[in-house]
Amino acid sequence: MTAPAGRVLAVDWGEKRFGLAVSDPLRMIAQPLPTLTRRTGKRAPVGAILELLRTHEVTEVVVGLPLTPDGHEGPAAREARALGEAIARRSGLPAHFLDERMTTAHAVKSARRAGVKDEDSRARIDQMAAVGILQQWLDAQTRARAEQPDRA
Repeated sequence: MTAPAGRVLAVDWGEKRFGLAVSDPLRMIAQPLPTLTRRTGKRAPVGAILELLRTHEVTEVVVGLPLTPDGHEGPAAREARALGEAIARRSGLPAHFLDERMTTAHAVKSARRAGVKDEDSRARIDQMAAVGILQQWLDAQTRARAEQPDRA
């Protein structure tokens, strides 16, 4: 089974900030993009995300779902899902959703190990969380392809 072509963009949804990451064209490595922000009470930056989709020639989107500790969708996950559905509707690209409960915690630990100070790190942590979401999704796709028998 051949790998799909094109870059994938990941979004780490947040009330104030949206961490972003994009894959390479071969879908092997996730790399961070600048974090987007929104003011309290304003809409998510869907227009800016759509522009990034065009700029980076993205063919699929992955949105992290901030599930509750017991794995259910609470208000934050519903908002993240609505964002992904809006991106899919407006871009015509498929949107996938991935449980992202541990990505921010891993990003915080990595930032601290790298010596990033808390007051300077929020945007970088959101970027790292988006990279974690995307890399997890890319790796899962690679494993799924490897497990499929070749169809000749």
